[in-house]
Amino acid sequence: MRILHVNKFLYRRGGAESYLLDVAHHQQAVGHDVWFWGMSHPENTETELAQFFPSYIELDPAPSGLLERVRASSRMVWSPSSERGLAAAIEQVRPDVVHFHNVYHQLSPSVVRAAARGGVASVMTLHDYKLACPSYQLLAHGVPCTACLDRGPWQAARKSCKDGSRAASTALAAESWLHRRMHAYAGVGVFICPSQFLHDVMVRAQVFQERMRVVRHFVEADDGPINSGRGGPVVFAGRLSPEKGVDTLIRAAALLPDGATVTIAGEGPLRSDLERLAGEVAPGRVEFLGRLPKDELLRLVSRATAMAVPSRWYENQPMTVLESLTAATPVVASDMGGLPEIVRDRLDGRLVPADDPAALASALTELLDDPALAASYGRAGRERMLTDFALDRHLAALEDAYAAARSRPARRRRPPVGTRT
Repeated sequence: MRILHVNKFLYRRGGAESYLLDVAHHQQAVGHDVWFWGMSHPENTETELAQFFPSYIELDPAPSGLLERVRASSRMVWSPSSERGLAAAIEQVRPDVVHFHNVYHQLSPSVVRAAARGGVASVMTLHDYKLACPSYQLLAHGVPCTACLDRGPWQAARKSCKDGSRAASTALAAESWLHRRMHAYAGVGVFICPSQFLHDVMVRAQVFQERMRVVRHFVEADDGPINSGRGGPVVFAGRLSPEKGVDTLIRAAALLPDGATVTIAGEGPLRSDLERLAGEVAPGRVEFLGRLPKDELLRLVSRATAMAVPSRWYENQPMTVLESLTAATPVVASDMGGLPEIVRDRLDGRLVPADDPAALASALTELLDDPALAASYGRAGRERMLTDFALDRHLAALEDAYAAARSRPARRRRPPVGTRT
């Protein structure tokens, strides 16, 4: 099969990009022809289709000048250069299926129309809640929020949920409203949800309910060392941003037994604030390593007593959790979103309330004080990963999704009444 993966970034920027590059590698390994298409960027994986990429645009932080902001907003709604570029790439590659990932903002749903007009079936993996929540995260002012699911995207403007800015929130709400009015994503044949939680969010928001299917991510059985069970630090791996709850972990670090330490791997806008907080509440107990290459991160995880995931938002299906359990390292995570689908409380980790340093510290202390218990959780987690999240199972589910998309009528069809996107 000829597969064209489409994502705005084509380097290991985050979980979506890591998944994209890894699954494409394995698809190639089993005999598929695979190509990549996205936005121009100096860190991109090399691809022969780069000549068809739209220009690079930085949206985080947002452009400062008025003209630049107008151009960025226009591109978010609809990008003619992206539509032309993907159409040209499709003409050259002639794929059997286009697999969309994160295309919002820098590429826009214009790329969906390019595939539909090219007569190519498409699927889209949802890595976040953007099609139901204008600001992606189901958060408003740091607190979980589901207002837009039932009352529509203008709730984002009313709540100023994007960084507390009424203007930014209104722009995102308008973008989502316009895309719904345009049925901009109607050309996608199948939407893939990595977690049941995300699937249920989309169904509640009336986003192409009949096209949603759950396909859990995969793990690689031989990818990295296995935890020895001899103990080590508590580890966090991820973006240092408010929704990840790293501040809760740092406050929990101050409550851990003497000698216990926390190692934080990752970068983000809160790093300096978190380093300052660690110096104030847990001096000498928290180490910041920055972003690590994948092999170094896996070695770090394999030496940990536990992976901490103290998120205060509805995580979907974090790859760091899957990789930790595959390495036989137990996970202590917030009891919300898709995390309870991966971490089974008192079987392969612990689930605790979000934003509760004492509860997080108590669960971590339980594992730090009882290495045998931690090792048993880790073994149980690894066993489940190698069955329920097996690579061959995932690839087969993707091929089923591709087949379902290709079986849909080629013409553009208006979504049924009640569909909001």
